[in-house]
Amino acid sequence: MRFFPDRRIWWLVFFGGISLTASAVEFRIVSYNLENYLDQPTESRKAIKSEAAKAQIRTNLMALKPDVIALQEVGQLSALLELQASLKAEGLDLPHHEFVRGWDTNIHVCVLSRFPIVARRPHTNETYLLSGRRFHVSRGFAEVDIQPTNSYRFTLLVAHLKSRRPIPDADEAEMRLEEAKLLRAKVDARIAADPNVNLIVCGDLNDNFNTDGVKTVVGRGKNALVDTRPAERNGDNQPNPTNPRWSPRNVAWTHYYGVEDSYSRLDYILVSPGMAWEWVKRETYVLTLPNWGIGSDHRPIVATFDTNLPNRSR
Repeated sequence: MRFFPDRRIWWLVFFGGISLTASAVEFRIVSYNLENYLDQPTESRKAIKSEAAKAQIRTNLMALKPDVIALQEVGQLSALLELQASLKAEGLDLPHHEFVRGWDTNIHVCVLSRFPIVARRPHTNETYLLSGRRFHVSRGFAEVDIQPTNSYRFTLLVAHLKSRRPIPDADEAEMRLEEAKLLRAKVDARIAADPNVNLIVCGDLNDNFNTDGVKTVVGRGKNALVDTRPAERNGDNQPNPTNPRWSPRNVAWTHYYGVEDSYSRLDYILVSPGMAWEWVKRETYVLTLPNWGIGSDHRPIVATFDTNLPNRSR
């Protein structure tokens, strides 16, 4: 028997009659802003998450059956562990977790995973200068390596950029752009180390696609990230009738803002060129369920990946 290495899988070849087997797996990544999933009040966020909201979040996640969840707006570690245990009790066991303690001590970015987390690189003290003042990236970035099989791993970067809520200290859009630049620097570092890296960047970027911040994270040229653009599974299947280079006119919003009664796409799952080979487009979508909004003002999004040999037709 001989082993033939491939970037994605190992083929096991038995000579004397050709028999091929591959270690392959299909897995789902969910990104979900839980809107203040707190189990205790903080100095700036007083309301804890209601039992009805928690139950709806579990319903939403059980419908998606994720293998890995990138979470935003989680309170203390105890809140994450409560969610992890509650999901397990309902049949979704995600035994591995990452909890990133950023500059903002009220809410955090986190990861729950069915697969082992084999490396952790939390970014908790990132800073930037703006108008002569130094600011911290409020929620930091979670960066983990996850290993679905013995021969395949990927890197997950989770972000929750500055909200669009105005603050007296600086312009919120400029702050968000500076955070986006720091996030993109992490992406560039990973791709520079390995141009074929399996990298997923996801979370609440708090801006529409055609904005400086999101365009900065996506990047340009051969190292630009691919926007998976999850959308509702409502039957829409046609390209944009005005310009085929634009996104289709399907329903891709992820966030409801009550003050303006508006709907926006603020949540993203972006993948590196190397990871795009494994992306399963037909299993990438925005969740639509009755009463989804009881759980959060964001809808969860899911992207599916297959570690089998790449196939452009998927």
